[in-house]
Amino acid sequence: MSADGEADTGFTDDEGIPFVGAGPGDPDLLTVAGRKLVEDADLVVHAGSLVNSELLDEFCADAEQVNSVGKDLEELIPLMADAYESGRTVVRLHSGDPAIYGAALEQMDALAEAGVPSYLVPGVTSAFAASATLRTQLTLNEVSNHVVFTRPQGRTLSAEEDHISDFVGFGDTTVCIYLGTHAVAETMDRLLDEGHDPDTPVAVVYHASWPDEDVIEGTIETMGERVEDAGYRASALVIIGEAVNGSDYERSFLYGDWARGGDAPNDEPDSDSDSDPQERDAK
Repeated sequence: MSADGEADTGFTDDEGIPFVGAGPGDPDLLTVAGRKLVEDADLVVHAGSLVNSELLDEFCADAEQVNSVGKDLEELIPLMADAYESGRTVVRLHSGDPAIYGAALEQMDALAEAGVPSYLVPGVTSAFAASATLRTQLTLNEVSNHVVFTRPQGRTLSAEEDHISDFVGFGDTTVCIYLGTHAVAETMDRLLDEGHDPDTPVAVVYHASWPDEDVIEGTIETMGERVEDAGYRASALVIIGEAVNGSDYERSFLYGDWARGGDAPNDEPDSDSDSDPQERDAK
């Protein structure tokens, strides 16, 4: 418990510069820890247009704000290190969750070389905002047992390192494609060329949780043309797999016989319940 009576989170009391996940867009999806850190900051170095300006206006109005877009490590690291060493409270604000395609670790390692500690504060990644918009789960009993976060081939990823086709081929896997809005048509064409079912569901969620959020639903066969018609080239999350539709699932074992159509549950839990204890693990 802190001096002001608030519970310590473990994320707001660490020493150093926090790398905070701003969430997918909606300021309400910034975590409690993240909000506390940015509200207390003297300097917020943020990811430009990838962070909703409403979030910056609401929570960072009293801080100096620096857009990191276009700045390399040789500029960013001294900027943050000098501010921290002068006694200012510094926050590095990434979009989504900094652990997902965030390039956070290279910055943290460079800060460590400069003698400045840092740590990660999780955020809500866009795949979770997109699944909420679609009113579905990324894992769905007897539909999708696995989730993959991946990206398509391009400047960063070679054709040999692009495994989207393999992931889709697993069948019971939800494939979430980041950084691939510009390549949706090419990705769908490759999947068709490699023999995947053209009717496999696909959803593209542009600016998940932002005011201008848009959802395009279709299939591997139709999605390329639909995204091109919409004109989106960035800032969308692509989801491939049967879980997109949120249907044809089997009831889980989590709620016992009642959830599978049996008698209503008693007030007291049945010690002989056949609920799978693994289903009760923390998520």
